[in-house]
Amino acid sequence: MSAPTAEVYRIDWLPGTDVLHGVCHCGAERTAEDPVELWQWMLAHPTGHHPADHRKETTS
Repeated sequence: MSAPTAEVYRIDWLPGTDVLHGVCHCGAERTAEDPVELWQWMLAHPTGHHPADHRKETTS
């Protein structure tokens, strides 16, 4: 078994929509309808990620 990491990735469903909201361990946020796209974006860290104080990225 590998050692635990402190990295936390979160994907939440926005009720009443088909939209998912993802938050990377670095604080970058993004919304998308495709869960695969959202996970690829998260796991590609830091490519396409911006600090939490920058704009939120949205894809459709």
